[in-house]
Amino acid sequence: MLNLLWEMGPCLIVGALIGRWRPQWIAPLATPLVRFGVPVSLMGLLLHGGLNGSLLGMAMLAVTVIAVMLTLLRLATPFAAALSHPDLQLGSCIGNTAYFGVPAALALLPAEALPVSIGYDFGATLLAWGLGPLWLTRKQASNEQDRRWQRLIGHLSASPATRGLLGALIVMATPWHQAISEALWLPSRAVIVLALAVVGMRLGSIASRNAPRLDVSLTTPLICKLLLFPALMLMVSLALPLPGVARQALVLQAAAPTAISVLLMAESEQLNAAASAQLILRSTLLALISVPLWSLLLRPLGGTPGM
Repeated sequence: MLNLLWEMGPCLIVGALIGRWRPQWIAPLATPLVRFGVPVSLMGLLLHGGLNGSLLGMAMLAVTVIAVMLTLLRLATPFAAALSHPDLQLGSCIGNTAYFGVPAALALLPAEALPVSIGYDFGATLLAWGLGPLWLTRKQASNEQDRRWQRLIGHLSASPATRGLLGALIVMATPWHQAISEALWLPSRAVIVLALAVVGMRLGSIASRNAPRLDVSLTTPLICKLLLFPALMLMVSLALPLPGVARQALVLQAAAPTAISVLLMAESEQLNAAASAQLILRSTLLALISVPLWSLLLRPLGGTPGM
C-alpha cells in the first residue's frame, strides 16, 4: 500500500490542489493530453510490452469480461433501479486503467505483469471510447441504427487507443523499432505522471463544487466497480490457463476506479454527469485502499513479495 501511495499520492494531491483553486487550467492541459499525449504514451507502452499475440489476447479478455459485466448489469433485477443511468453502468466496469491501474501494477507487481496490464488497458480503452458513447445513447429510435454504426466507426477511428495502436504498428514496421521503443519509454511514463496530475485536478474540481443532490445512491456502482467486477475477472482468470502473475495483473486492472472517460463521454452526450463525477471521486479515494487489499489477497497466486 505504501508503494502505491508513494507512486500516485503526490501527483493526485498536487493536481487536486490545483484543480480546487485553478479549475480553468484543466481544459488547456487535458485537451492536448488526450489528443496527443495519450496516443504517444499508449504507443510507448505497447512497444515496451511487446506488441504480440499475448498482449492482444489480454486485450480481448478485457473486452469480453467488460461486455459480460455490462450484460449482467442490464439483466440483474436487483441492480436495475440503482444502475438505471447508463453512465453508472459504464462506471461500474470501465476503470481508470491507464492512469491508476498501470501505475498500481508498477508499484505492486513484478515487472512481468506490465505487458498484461498494458494489454488490458488497450482493450478497455478501445472498448470505452468505441462503445461508450453508443451505450450512453442506446435508447435512440431503431431507424437511427445505420447512423449509430457510422458513429461507432467514427469513435473507434478517433480513439486514443486506435491511434496508439496504429503508431505502434508503424514503428514496428521500421528497422529502428527497438531504438524508438526505448526512446518512448520515459516519455510514456512522463505522460502517465502528468495524466495522474490532471486526474487529481479533475477530482479537486469535482470535490470543490456544491454537488447537487443525487437522485440515485452510489453504493451499488461502487460495490460493482471495486468488488464485484474484480471478483468476476478473478473467476474468469482462474478458469483459464494463465500464469499467476497474469491473474494478479488482470484483477488489479479490473479493480481500478471508475475512469475519467466516463465523465467526459457523459458530458459530450449532454447527459447529467453529476452522478458519474461523484462516482469517479469516491471510487478513486476508496481504490487507494481497496486495490492494495486486492493485491494482498492475490499474492498467493503469483508469489509476489511483500510490499
